[in-house]
Amino acid sequence: MKLYAVSDGPPSLSVRMALEALSIPYELVSVDYGKAEHLTEDYAKMNPQKEIPVLDDDGFFLSESNAILQYLCDKYAPDNELYPKDPKQRALVNHRLCFNLSFFYPQISAYVMAPIFFDYQRTDIGLKKLNLALEAFETYLKKSGSTYVAGDSVTIADFPLVASVMCLEAIEFDVSGKYPTVFKWYSGFKTAYPKLWAIAAKGMEEIAEFEKNPPDLTGMVHPIHPIRKVASK
Repeated sequence: MKLYAVSDGPPSLSVRMALEALSIPYELVSVDYGKAEHLTEDYAKMNPQKEIPVLDDDGFFLSESNAILQYLCDKYAPDNELYPKDPKQRALVNHRLCFNLSFFYPQISAYVMAPIFFDYQRTDIGLKKLNLALEAFETYLKKSGSTYVAGDSVTIADFPLVASVMCLEAIEFDVSGKYPTVFKWYSGFKTAYPKLWAIAAKGMEEIAEFEKNPPDLTGMVHPIHPIRKVASK
């Protein structure tokens, strides 16, 4: 098994946390984002979306981190509580995965990650959208009253949400004041699962460094995102 991933991307980090939690041996293949390896035709053969990560399980290629998380549990640990079989419990896990993918992480990506890597600015409307996403997450956690995002046991839904909130910590965005339930869950995960958190923490260190010193991506021709020009010295 191979995982094509980047060292600081939340989707990659969430899959790596799952592989660690399930004790599944794999080869980590680093995708050089700065050299746009994910935009090559060879990479497109594995994933036509040209996005990261991609799982190669003996020639079975799977993209989309949520699908990878679900596949790993279904194939390698069908009875594991990380992905419960009870229909309602599994539905809640699936909801939290979808919530992160479609509602929560997009606001974090737009506010935190895009201005670091590309020629975007952090804006008031971006901050408003981020706070709306955090408010929704805070409400879900408060209403459930559970230790983790989909119950009192950790599930694969916690991994991508932890990786998302990690991005906020990387730029020193404080969630503890306005979103205490989110902060309690996030801090509790770190304490309860130090080996899994260590994976995310490495990514956080890189993002924090890029926040101070944005990477030079002038060699990349991106089909969508504008590349930041490097000032002449």
